[in-house]
Amino acid sequence: MFQRLCAPHAAALSALLLTLAPPAFGQLDESIDLRTRAQAEGIASQGRIDEMSDETDQMLGQYRTALQRTEALRIYNQQLSELVDSQEQEKGQVRSEIESVTIVNREITPLMLRMIESLNAFVTLDVPFLITERTQRLANLREMMMRPDVTEAEKFRRVLESYQIENDYGRSIEAYRAELKEGGATREVEFLRIGRTALFYQTLDGSEMGMWEQAGRRWVPMDDGYRTALRQGLRMARKQAAPNLLLLPIAAAEGSG
Repeated sequence: MFQRLCAPHAAALSALLLTLAPPAFGQLDESIDLRTRAQAEGIASQGRIDEMSDETDQMLGQYRTALQRTEALRIYNQQLSELVDSQEQEKGQVRSEIESVTIVNREITPLMLRMIESLNAFVTLDVPFLITERTQRLANLREMMMRPDVTEAEKFRRVLESYQIENDYGRSIEAYRAELKEGGATREVEFLRIGRTALFYQTLDGSEMGMWEQAGRRWVPMDDGYRTALRQGLRMARKQAAPNLLLLPIAAAEGSG
């Protein structure tokens, strides 16, 4: 088609193309630059968006953690409130119990003192076995009653324990060595106690025997015919011989006629 154009027209077309070419290429370069910048700005914007998204996720996580802690604190505070209320109720009960204990203490202390004096009178009038041990126990009770560092409950327990010990004497047999004071003289002898029913003694050489007469509150001598039985009784009390029947005298009860 270009070959059919006349020379003047061909020259004019060439001049026109040469005139138009530089601006067209310049606009293309500018368009490319604009597109490149736009892409760069888009990438930068996306980066900022990603950063903001990460920050948002982080803040959301912190918010949820704060909510969980707040809920935990609320539950904890509720439990503390209930605990405080319960403790206040217990404090009221303790105050009431303390007042009751104070009243009981005021009443039980005189009772214990009377019990100790009654026990002392009983020991004084009883068959005189283990006199040192029993009188010392009473002295310890009196001393304990004056001590502020011993609770009323412990004092009462000790008084009852002493009563129980005295009660147990009536159901046991015992042999022991102690001093016998008689007629202004003191000598060491062996005692045999059979419950509270009978109390015997024998000198260490076995030459003399005696028994306690409760009605007359005195020691009376025993016939030599009981020597073997008394020795057997001492051996039985010490678990050195098997239990067996003992033929020993029993003093008449006080007041029997």
